[in-house]
Amino acid sequence: MRTRFAGFLLAGLAIAAIGTVSVNSYGQPAQRKAGAHPGEPAGDMSAVPRQKPAAKKSAAKPGAKPSGGQPELTRPEFSAADQAAAQIPGMPDVRFWADSTTDFERALAGPPGPWLVLSTGGEEGAYGAGFLNGWSASGSRPQFAVITGVSTGALMATYVFAGPKFDEELRQGYTQISASDIFEVAATPESLADAWPLAKLIEKRVTPEILSAVAAEYAKGRRLFVVTTNLDAGRPMVWNMGAIAAHGGDAGLKLFRQVLLASASIEGLFQPVYITAEANGHQFQEMHADGGATGPLFFGPVPYLMPNATKRLPATDLYALVNGKMSSEFYMPTRTTAGVLGRAITVALKAGGRLEIALASLVAKRAGIGFNVTYVGDDFEQVGRGLFDPKYMTALYDYGYAKGRGDDRFHNPLSMARPQQPTASGGPPPESAPK
Repeated sequence: MRTRFAGFLLAGLAIAAIGTVSVNSYGQPAQRKAGAHPGEPAGDMSAVPRQKPAAKKSAAKPGAKPSGGQPELTRPEFSAADQAAAQIPGMPDVRFWADSTTDFERALAGPPGPWLVLSTGGEEGAYGAGFLNGWSASGSRPQFAVITGVSTGALMATYVFAGPKFDEELRQGYTQISASDIFEVAATPESLADAWPLAKLIEKRVTPEILSAVAAEYAKGRRLFVVTTNLDAGRPMVWNMGAIAAHGGDAGLKLFRQVLLASASIEGLFQPVYITAEANGHQFQEMHADGGATGPLFFGPVPYLMPNATKRLPATDLYALVNGKMSSEFYMPTRTTAGVLGRAITVALKAGGRLEIALASLVAKRAGIGFNVTYVGDDFEQVGRGLFDPKYMTALYDYGYAKGRGDDRFHNPLSMARPQQPTASGGPPPESAPK
């Protein structure tokens, strides 16, 4: 579930992942296996963005002091009491702690309806984008009462919440980008790569038009929740994106973009995002980063997902979309720190995702809520060359689109608990679980 050790795993992921994009030292073929974790070999350098000239690197923040030739980045100090009382200036109703059942229930103002839960996954989000657009094209995609998103799931959640009018923008967002649109291979004082291209991409694609569309759906009682990790507090935070959009103006648009960027900024790999908050008569900068540090999906506060839970999610149906494969695949890690660590992280994160899905499905069954899950099947065998390879992402989008448009778009969640065993031919067995 959403445990503390995930933060350490993602810190390791940052180290492993940057190894795959800065040097190709694994002695592996210059290809990326379909569904491979970023900590595993990513391919050749042709897919990696060039480093900007040194003169263009970010300058030290105001108040920085030299230390050993490197800028010392500082922030105004604030206390745990300040954090507990902190609010966004002028927007007191736009967020709550992910472990607060009271605030969670208060934020859910609309009537019960189907929920959509979108996972982390990076470039594997191309599957989710294709699936959702294929489902929309089938004419059977419901209007979700609540949509939650973490990391790449947060980015696509905005388009889905705003409505089918933005399906084309969703497609473009996952088929017309490359690694140079996401990061620069250049370390910053706070990260191993620079995510300024992702910030620019979000600024370009999250327009005032989309903000207005999100605000209109929020006014109908629908909810869009995005998760970040507040690194100062060490807790996941849920942002009510519709409430932010309803505030509108430059401040609302800026905060909306900041939250999306933070939710997708992997700790250590990308620099954190600083969000201005205020409490006890002064303002300060909170440090926010990838919501995936505390779990790949967000169904609700932990008390709702415990085996003995007395609280019931106010949903008529739950639809969970996992951006990636969930099966255990045979793979020989290289004898390097990054190779071993990357493989270990892959195994741990997949196991955590399967556990979260299993718990949510059991809770839904006990409450009489329909539960559906989809993920990349073992029949997808496309290989990619490097991270965010456009050809790989387009193929994954097309695969997801066909899956979403078909009648067998969902899997049996219990099948995720069974590890894949190789057949006599060495490949994975066909899925036998009902769809």
